[in-house]
Order: sequence, then C-alpha cells, then structure tokens
Amino acid sequence: MNLTKKFLAVAATGTLLTAALPSVAFAASKSNAIPQGIGSQVLQHSNYFGNLPSSTQVTVDIVMKIQNKQALTKYIHGTTTPGSWNFRRYLSVSQFSREFAPSRWQIHSVTNYLKRFGIQSSVYPNHLVITATGTVGQFNKAFSVDIQKARYKGKEFHATRREPRAPESVANNILCILGLTNYSNMQSLSMKKPGSKPSATPPSGPYAETPAKMAKHYNVTPLYKEGAKGQGQTIGIVTLAGFNPSDAYHYWKAMGINVNPHRLTVTNVDNANAQSPSVYYSGYDETTLDVEQSGAMAPAANIHVYIGPNTDTGFTDAYAKAISENQVQELSVSWGESEQIINYFVQQNQETPEYAQVFNQLYMEAAAQGISTFASSGDGGAYDSAVYYDYGFNGVAGLFGRVVDNPADSPYVTAAGGTTLPWQNASRNVNVKQERAWGWDYYYSHLNTELKPTVSNWAADYLVGDGGGFSTIFKTPSYQKGVPGVNTYAGVTNWIPNSNASSITSNPNPKVVTGVGSGRNMPDVSLDADPETGYGVYLSQQNSKGVPNQTPGWVQYGGTSVVSPQLNGLTAVINSADHTRVGFWNPQIYRFAVRKNSPFTPLNAQGTSNDNIFYTGQPGTVYNQATGLGVPNVAKLAKDFKQGQWGEWGRFYGYGR
Repeated sequence: MNLTKKFLAVAATGTLLTAALPSVAFAASKSNAIPQGIGSQVLQHSNYFGNLPSSTQVTVDIVMKIQNKQALTKYIHGTTTPGSWNFRRYLSVSQFSREFAPSRWQIHSVTNYLKRFGIQSSVYPNHLVITATGTVGQFNKAFSVDIQKARYKGKEFHATRREPRAPESVANNILCILGLTNYSNMQSLSMKKPGSKPSATPPSGPYAETPAKMAKHYNVTPLYKEGAKGQGQTIGIVTLAGFNPSDAYHYWKAMGINVNPHRLTVTNVDNANAQSPSVYYSGYDETTLDVEQSGAMAPAANIHVYIGPNTDTGFTDAYAKAISENQVQELSVSWGESEQIINYFVQQNQETPEYAQVFNQLYMEAAAQGISTFASSGDGGAYDSAVYYDYGFNGVAGLFGRVVDNPADSPYVTAAGGTTLPWQNASRNVNVKQERAWGWDYYYSHLNTELKPTVSNWAADYLVGDGGGFSTIFKTPSYQKGVPGVNTYAGVTNWIPNSNASSITSNPNPKVVTGVGSGRNMPDVSLDADPETGYGVYLSQQNSKGVPNQTPGWVQYGGTSVVSPQLNGLTAVINSADHTRVGFWNPQIYRFAVRKNSPFTPLNAQGTSNDNIFYTGQPGTVYNQATGLGVPNVAKLAKDFKQGQWGEWGRFYGYGR
C-alpha cells in the first residue's frame, strides 16, 4: 500500500532543515548494521516467495537514538519531585530536541544520505523520527537489502532477511528502521461481554457500570462537585482504527453528560483513512470505546484522536505526531502486543528490544513535556501471548509463558490494570463478593460445562484477565525499587505449561506459590475492567464495505482498554482541579502509595478469589502483579498531586511547556 506522509521537516529552532548545513561524506565510511526492530523468529522463519517489484512505493520510519539519556532521566525525575529545581517545569518540543535528540547535523547526515538514492524524507519536530518515502529499489540500494514478499503464520507482508546497513556516520545515531517489513501483530485490548448483542437501550442492572456509578465507586464525584470536569484540557487518544464520531456524542447524551458539540478533533496520520474501509475501521469498537470513556470521565475536556494504520510505522507515527504537536496534556492507548511476539528471543539474548525502545523513547519525551501517558496492560492475565494461539502461532515455544504487554511495559508509561466488581449469578456458579483482580478463573466451573477442554478454548476463553507480571525487556525502574511487593510475587497454579511453554494444561488442584522476579513490574494501578461488570458502548454497525454507519446499538464491553482512557480522562479532571499539569504519574503515585494515608487500596487477598489467572495478592504489601498499587480514591489522589505544587517557582523562569 502506498502511503504519503505530510510532515514538515522542522529543526529545533522551528526552521526548515536545509542543505545549508555542511555536506557529509559517505564513501570512506565503514558500513554498520542497523536493527529492524522486529524479531529474528519472524524474519528467519518466514516463507519468502518472490521479490517485491522495485517500483513499489514504501514508507519507512528511521528512528533516531535519544541523546544524553542519563541527563534526560534525571530531568524527568525532577519534574515529579517536589522541591526539585525543575518540579513541574516541563520542556517544549524545541527544548527537548535541542537537549536530548540528535543534532541538526546528525539529522542532516541521514536525510542527505537518503537523498542520494532519490528517497524523500521529513523530520518530526522532536528529531526522533524521520519518515522516508521511496521505491523498493531505492531502499534496497540505500540499505543493502532485498525486500521480498513473505508469509509467516498465514499472514502475508513484505520483509528482508538481510540486516540493513549504512555508512557508520549515518548508522551510529539510528536506533532502528521500521517499515522495511510491514509485519504487525498489534491487537485491540477491548473485550465484549460474552453473549452481549446490540440493544436499543444501554445495558442496565446491578452489573452494568455507568460513568456516574464509576465516579461514585472510585470517589471522583467530589471533584465534579467542586467544578473540576477537565476544562482547559485536551485528551489525546492514539489508536489504529477509525470510528463514527456521532456514536460518541450519542453516548454522552444518553449518559446525561453535557458536552461541547465540537469537542472532537481527528487526525489521520500517514493518510490512515486512505486505506479501504474494511481495513481502516477494523477495530473501530476499540476507538469508539476509548473516546466515549475518556470523554465521559472529563465532560469539559476536548479530545484529539490520532489514528494511524495498524503497522509498525503507523503506530510509531501516531505517537510521534501526538507528542510532537504537544497540544494534549494526557494521552492513552489501548492497543498492544506481547513482549514474546515482539522480540521472540530476548530472553535468550539473540535479539535486542529496539522495537520496544521506540515507544519508550517517545514516552520519555512525553514525560519531559509534562504529558501524562497511559497504556492498557493486556487482557490475557499473566499469559499475554496465549491469545495468539488461534492466529497461527500454535506450537511456538514460549507462547504460554508468563509475559507482559508492550507498550505498557515501558517504565515511562502508566500501565492500566483491571478488576472485577462484586457480582453473583447462581446459574453460572458465580459469587464475587468483593472487588478483586480480574481473572476468569471464577468462571471456570461454568465454562467447563459450555466448552470442550482444548488448548484453543483455553487460550481464547480461560486465559482471560488483566495483564500483569514482569517485563523481560525493561529493568525495574527506580520508583518501584523498595516498594513492598515489587519483585516478589504470589501466584496461583491454575495452569501448567509444558517444558517449552508451547502448550498448556489445566491444573485440577491449584495452589499458591511464592517467588521473586525482576524487571519492570506491571500493572501500576487498576479500575474495573471485567466485561461482566463492564460498560455500555454505543456503536454503529458496519455496512457491507466496513463503514460503521448502520443501525447503532448498545453492547457491553470491558478489558483493560476501558481503564486506560478512563485514567486519561481522570487526569484531565485532576489537572483542572489542581490548576496544574501533574505530568508523569509513576514516580509520584508510588511515593503516595507507601504513605500511611495512601490514595490507593491494595487488593491483597491471596488465592483464587483474587488473581489474574496466576498472580495474586501479597498480604502486608502495597503492590502485587495482579492489580499494581490497587484501586484509587481519585479525590484523595488529586489532593496528593496538589501537595507541593506551590514550590513550582522554577517553571516561571524560562522553560516553556
């Protein structure tokens, strides 16, 4: 598919990058390999069946390395630390690019090199992403590759087995290249309630959550009564599917929420809406849910939706666009991909996690600019890869290992976990007495009567819950170290993987085990996510071409993809209540959580009454890998964020937002 990028090439000073910079010589330079950001398992085990025509147009992202990373880490920490000289003193995009991104000369070395081969390029204002458009033949010559047609696990795409190479002066500042292969496994993290069908009226009854009930349950209502409803804020949504804006406006009206009729702005990144409707709207329920829920939490906020194609470059560019524009104060995403699938051999040190680092860098930029970011932790419980079993990955080693989801694994994003609210159903043998970690093991006795005991059914319907565990890509961040419950765990042995975790069997006699772990612990905080106690979503049905413009109706949804946009909207409310921009949540909320008067309630019951299919509570701690720090008292959380803001003297002295 031919994609046309429309980005200005902007330097840190706001001027165009031009050839006025010194010319760069390449002929004598040593050639260096450049990572592609996709696992070797896919590239080496694909079936290649012919060259892609040399005239085929392709667009790639050349992702540059952050500079002065240690200084950036320190700066971000300061923005979240009361008493620090730069507490809530955020950078503008030009300040970020000047201090922490490649220089104009380094950027020019890449764009000038591409120009030699006839490849057109443009540079995002953050100087971290260069988009390049040319033909297959041009890219083959520029990077010494051979782009071919390929097939892996039933999916067709284009790829090259050869490592891209470029002169040392060009390659040294490049993190990775995305788009020489257009293989992608990004999944929506929303879940429809089992058996839920479109209805003319919203879901009702004690187990159907509404924005008003949610606000009462998590104590948001006092902020609304004070007049804090997100005014002055713009919520950002990054997504990979289009939607029908009229559905969102209908939802808010039906929920009794008065909103500005022009609050929505949509940006189609990389000409996403030029795709066929069936592709563009694939996953439209996810985008609709994100917009409806974030907007319901913050009725007075505006919403900007950034829609990219469901490709590596599309996802990266949607983020780069949102963060480089710097017009949103909070940003969420509800799409993700298992660490196991992204980087198949990370644990064996056969691949480095450049792809995950792409998003990590962008989250670091967002944190430095004061943008609060949120990502859904996944809906496969501790077994985040299992959902791929029916997508052609059956038999793959590690598929049923305990893994977490990207990009929520980044230490610079708040990972949104999920819970189940109390509910009962005697005919299904369900009796959830108190809020617990979302894990459908409470449903197993019912599922056993409905489904055959096959690995396929287990992967799709049994291994369901909020994502949590330990990252194998990112180390334990400093804000998690020393927090009781971090890097220790308790788990319930509901399932027994085989020796290489390519398959799994049910354990009729599960027990609690304990141990230690390492890496970035997930999630950070949780809200109700179980589809059984979930939220109504107002959706138009798709026509024969895939456009959602037919008979609309209500369907009950859940998933951690509900929680991420809700936290997004709640941040807008907190910002408007505190008359500030709270920025990166994580260092602050872990600091709040270890206080005596914490704004979080840890869900620490241990065993099958409180687990995400494996991880469960750790009594006496403030953290577990099932629900993170637990569930928030939002009004109390807003108060904690507000403390110390009068020490913001520094932000009036020369640093913009």
